[in-house]
Amino acid sequence: MSKKKRRFEQLQAAAAAPKDKKTYVDPFQQQVVPRIESLGKTFEGKGKTILYGAIAIALVGLISLFVIRYMRSSGAEAQTALGKAIETSQAQISETGTLAGSKEKSFKSEKERSEAAIAEFQAVVDKYGGSVGEKAKYFIAVNRLFVDRPAAIKDLEGMANASSETGKMAKFALAQTRVEDNRLDEAATLYQELAGLSDPIIAKDTINFELAKVFEKQGKKQEAADIYFNIAKASSEAKDRDGKPVRPTATATAAKDKLKELDPERAKQIVEPEPDNPFGGEPGS
Repeated sequence: MSKKKRRFEQLQAAAAAPKDKKTYVDPFQQQVVPRIESLGKTFEGKGKTILYGAIAIALVGLISLFVIRYMRSSGAEAQTALGKAIETSQAQISETGTLAGSKEKSFKSEKERSEAAIAEFQAVVDKYGGSVGEKAKYFIAVNRLFVDRPAAIKDLEGMANASSETGKMAKFALAQTRVEDNRLDEAATLYQELAGLSDPIIAKDTINFELAKVFEKQGKKQEAADIYFNIAKASSEAKDRDGKPVRPTATATAAKDKLKELDPERAKQIVEPEPDNPFGGEPGS
């Protein structure tokens, strides 16, 4: 992924969405998880510092997807301030920085962008506090992964014990850092704790997928294959309210691909549903 064009558009999409209650579709599964996977492959063998930063970007995007969902109960002024700080944390990285006359922010490095975002999030904490301030503290910790990783992890550890939405997000982020530090037993425990919650905020398929990846790293191929199978099988059998097959999520597709690697014969048990024929008649007619 090019550093010059690394902007998440989920915030704008969420802000523009109608306020009517709709069936929740997990955007993390469809967008952020594949990006984490792609980033891991891209930076493999190029040093942990680069990979840590890439994962931090994905985590910023992750919490951005959910923050609109929870901050509507806060004042408009607090929402606006938090939204502007999020925009800063997602600004473009450009060697030339912000161009003269441009209204869009850009920064010369991830470190510079993170420092600017941290300052804005801290201002939100100082002025508003409450639930918006709590979310701002999470953003500070995630952005700090670019600036002072040990301090950022300490902050995430402090938040991960909370039962709030951001506490759960912090636990997921902390699990990611544990994986990168090769503290796999701790990572597995964190993912299992999240998977055991009735409402972990993040989709359980996403959590279980990450847990399966940890099992793979630990050499527990059977346990990993079981999880991948369950994710892909459930997706292949899912139906919408009209009884029609639901398009597989990115996580389910990735799980099936992983299963093909670990247990090709078992993967054959998962039959993808026939897509609807948009022109009417029977499929294939």
